[in-house]
Amino acid sequence: MSGRLRVAYLVTQDRGGPVDVTVRLARALLASGRAEVRVFGPPPARAADSLARHHEAVEVPRKGDLRAGRRARAALAAWRPDVVHAQDRRAGLVGAGLRSRCPVVHTYHGVPDDVGEAWFRGAPGAAGPSAYTRTVLAADALVARAVHRTVVPAAAMGRFLRSRLRVPANRLAHIDNCVDPVDARPPAGPVRKLLFVGLLVRRKGLSTLLRALAAPGTTPPDATLTVVGDGPQRAEAEAEALRSGCRVEFLGFRGDVPDLVREHDALVLPSMMEQQPLVVAEAMAAGKPVLATDTGGVAEMLGGAGLLAAPGDVADLAVRLRALFADTDPGRTGRLLAVRARERFDPEVCARRHLELYHDVLEHA
Repeated sequence: MSGRLRVAYLVTQDRGGPVDVTVRLARALLASGRAEVRVFGPPPARAADSLARHHEAVEVPRKGDLRAGRRARAALAAWRPDVVHAQDRRAGLVGAGLRSRCPVVHTYHGVPDDVGEAWFRGAPGAAGPSAYTRTVLAADALVARAVHRTVVPAAAMGRFLRSRLRVPANRLAHIDNCVDPVDARPPAGPVRKLLFVGLLVRRKGLSTLLRALAAPGTTPPDATLTVVGDGPQRAEAEAEALRSGCRVEFLGFRGDVPDLVREHDALVLPSMMEQQPLVVAEAMAAGKPVLATDTGGVAEMLGGAGLLAAPGDVADLAVRLRALFADTDPGRTGRLLAVRARERFDPEVCARRHLELYHDVLEHA
């Protein structure tokens, strides 16, 4: 191999966390001058123009579309990359077929929706997922053994892959996700403007948050909640918000989430299950206090500077909300989180860690 490293990224979606991370990582690698990069996949819904000449349209609309998978592999092989990095579950299935041509890396961004936190953590007697999800996880395990390395953004996911899916530890690499750097804007006074960002599905816990806000003595009269996102639970959540008496505004899907984060005082993420949610990293970078549930790698992200509640526990979440509203200096927490975000989630840091991984993979391929 001579000259700059040629890195091909494969995504099969046009939006979502894996796509956002891929775009940011590709931009950072290009800016470093240490790699040639091409992203293969649908045009990204956000920041597509930032890739300019470094994107090639490829469509793999379904996992079982073998013809589309072959076309994607042919396009990747024609570019002759040194490393292929598949960035979502479907991309991993496609990319694994290229392992005989060049090293393949896959990022494991998250488990299927019906994997519960207790089972994920290996709690004795915890209810497991459906038979279908177990089949998906079995396929995930096969992909992790087929590719040269699997990246996990959270240490908790690495433990899950080792213990549940029996992926050898030497096939895993922990590299944090990245978010665009912004000027931190910590709250100047007590927290009153809360922000929730996520799909409106049960797993994201919006109902838990609304019930906690409605608990007597929890929410100050001048406090508000802005809900960003859409999904099958929206109508139910809007009705619950009306019954709660809280001041809640539903914005639907938005492409300006970083701006909305900076306009609010704090982020609340009451999910039943997460890995390393990008919106938490975005809130940290913006200097905003974060109240989240203790799932996946969230506690590790916050490093003791945020508030954590038990997943699905309305009473516990209400206690944490009261503490958030009562904090007379939330800006201090915001500043601590902004420093932590710069150290861990900056795209330059992410790009450097990935380059080190790619060179290591090439050395041992």
